[in-house]
Amino acid sequence: MPRSVNHVASRKRRKRILSLTRGYFGGRRNVWTVAKNTWEKGLQYAYRDRKAKKRNFRALWIQRINAAARLEGMSYSQLMGALHKAGIEMNRKVLADLAMNHPEAFAAIVKSAKNGQKPAEKKAPKAPKTEKVEQA
Repeated sequence: MPRSVNHVASRKRRKRILSLTRGYFGGRRNVWTVAKNTWEKGLQYAYRDRKAKKRNFRALWIQRINAAARLEGMSYSQLMGALHKAGIEMNRKVLADLAMNHPEAFAAIVKSAKNGQKPAEKKAPKAPKTEKVEQA
């Protein structure tokens, strides 16, 4: 009896990876072993850089907050300490966005942090309470 090998499955597996390496240079796109290694290495880079992306954005936010805080006469570390003492819980992403796009709002937050109090919040009017009607 002849040897049975599942060519359909192995060809499908190779084709799938070779289709994922479209656009790569030279043999990296069509030589099976090179393409497979390149594809696997790309997955490693993607995993690593998903972690690095978080670090890079945090560093960018800190730089933006620091620049805006210095315009208000504080350093980044002084501002973050004052915010913590004042009980203002705002993440760096939001602070950086305010610093870039809404400098007057950022200045108000810095001022309230300097004074050691939370900024005044606008309260929305409460909706009237409705009674539950039980169905029989």
